[in-house]
Amino acid sequence: MALTGRQKAAMLLMSLDMSTATELIKGLGADTVQAIAVEMAYLDASGLRNSRQSEEVARQFCESLDSRPAFHLKNFLRHALTNTVGQEQAEHIQRQLQTLVYQRDPFLPIRTAPAAAISKALEGEHPQVAAVVLSELDPKVSSQVLGTLGEGVRLSVIARMTRTEQMTPEARGRIAETVCNRLKSLGGGSNGDVDQRDAALRRVAVILRNLGKDLRDGLLEAIGEKDAQTRRSVSQLMVVWEDIPTITDRSLQEALRGIDSQKLALALHKAEEPIARKIRVNISERAAQMLDEEASLMSSPTREDVGQAREHVVQTLRDANEKGALAFMED
Repeated sequence: MALTGRQKAAMLLMSLDMSTATELIKGLGADTVQAIAVEMAYLDASGLRNSRQSEEVARQFCESLDSRPAFHLKNFLRHALTNTVGQEQAEHIQRQLQTLVYQRDPFLPIRTAPAAAISKALEGEHPQVAAVVLSELDPKVSSQVLGTLGEGVRLSVIARMTRTEQMTPEARGRIAETVCNRLKSLGGGSNGDVDQRDAALRRVAVILRNLGKDLRDGLLEAIGEKDAQTRRSVSQLMVVWEDIPTITDRSLQEALRGIDSQKLALALHKAEEPIARKIRVNISERAAQMLDEEASLMSSPTREDVGQAREHVVQTLRDANEKGALAFMED
């Protein structure tokens, strides 16, 4: 990705400690600071920033740069903007940041939502709406959502995604707004700060779960010393229901052995096809027969019962992950 001047400035500031970053922007006009802050918020929320680009930007800025503590966007905005433009103007800028970022990329809140929530939000929508949304998602998430759609709808969505018809930005914006509103009404989204915090904690959790157990546990302990609730949240977000297709076969087989067939059948009631398939191919033939028997005897379970059963399955996987016995494919 070719970076603009503002993006380079934003990326450079995000690679520095707070005091150094604050010094660099002292003397800048309020409009310039706001523009850079929008770029920072967008790079952070969209995940476009990567270490190689950050290193290149830093190299262009100076010959070498000492390693510094991790950058925290909201702390920077709270302290750096206040020191630069004053508290009242800083608060005004921060209120505008989320609106400005979402105006630039209206699909950003949808990309941070779980695949299951997106599937729910698309129920009953026109195939064109689903096609536009799926074209904006990560391919892996798009595949998960597509697998939950009905066969007829699925074919129509794919057909529309292959067409080269142009859609106006206004029309795409209306589609994004409609789906975002459905996500919020379904509980798949809340206020922007909570959504962004959950997305940030999930990113941390995925990073940590790919580390060696000793290093991971040490970092979790360090997080817990500062905030016990954050540590619990990160630990839980290392494994969620939607992660099941990404777990390696061998480790999933070991974890599934300890789950009662009745619980597993309840958890798989109307489950997303990739998840159901992943579980079925990783249990024994006898276990699959028992699963089918339990499913045939099942009446109409409530959403709460299904949710509790899925949480039981996920907790079993979390326990295995905590012991270092769960492995994931490339995230």
